[in-house]
Amino acid sequence: MKYTHLGRSGLTVSRLCLGTMNFGPHTEEADAHLIMDQAHDAGLNFFDTANVYGGAGHRGWTEEIVGRWIAQGGGRRERTVLATKVYGAMGDWPNDGKLSARNLRLALDASLKRLQTDHVDLYQFHHVDRDTPWDEIWQAVDTAVQQGKVIYTGSSNFAGWHIAAAQEAAARRPVTGLVSEQSIYNLMERSIEREAIPAAQHYGLGILPWSPLHGGLLGGVLAKGNDGVRRLEGRAAKALEAHRDAIAAFEGLAAELGHAPGDVALAWLLHQPAVTAPIIGPRTSGQLGAGLRALDVTLDEAALARLDGIFPGPRTAPEDYAW
Repeated sequence: MKYTHLGRSGLTVSRLCLGTMNFGPHTEEADAHLIMDQAHDAGLNFFDTANVYGGAGHRGWTEEIVGRWIAQGGGRRERTVLATKVYGAMGDWPNDGKLSARNLRLALDASLKRLQTDHVDLYQFHHVDRDTPWDEIWQAVDTAVQQGKVIYTGSSNFAGWHIAAAQEAAARRPVTGLVSEQSIYNLMERSIEREAIPAAQHYGLGILPWSPLHGGLLGGVLAKGNDGVRRLEGRAAKALEAHRDAIAAFEGLAAELGHAPGDVALAWLLHQPAVTAPIIGPRTSGQLGAGLRALDVTLDEAALARLDGIFPGPRTAPEDYAW
């Protein structure tokens, strides 16, 4: 396993992060526990979850599954950099979601109970809360840090100016502020290169890409034939038709390089200087093994240039639209 620091922090994490969103709705608990054990066996020490994971009818289910795995002991908690998220409504009452000081306190305690631990290593804001001032948010976080319940904080799905506002407010207090930003980022969806990544780099945040295979479209969907296409629904199916030629060219390049398309897509992210760890969300232990292969894929400048040609990304703002 390869490791790096999470953003500008001194925290050491694996170059891949285990996403747990499938645990419960799509992966049975016993299989989820096996996947987490296998991740540890491979040296993967960074696990990501969220309080809302589990589905609309059972929010918190995924944290409960992770918590029962932690409760088995054997160094599981001590060897895991555990990240969870807060923002989504956990109930129907007015203060059951978002980032008010009240919800941050209650939601954190609820997550700790479900996770069966006394602290989370990385507490992430799942979305920006436009109605709560950052001074209130950072005061609540500072309290949680002093209580030993939170060590680091991160953001998710933030625009570049949201990151700047959060960090400037943190500097005034002063507190550490954000050390990571979790966002959709892959060869097909590179919008964060325009402003969010430059902001993250300026303030020392590590990028944690979610949906690194863009809902399976970068996982060899055309090579899999009808089975791969049939599993795609809604927006993914429409995106396949809109980008079929580019996806075909990508799969051809992957074959030329001698790697599976998904391995190349993950390896491309690992070659991006702002990226700390792509989040892989396996439903099965076999999918975990496939994700780990990307760590051994090296892309030279020629291959990276060809990937940029197939899936061109934006330039940094304002050059992208003003010059």
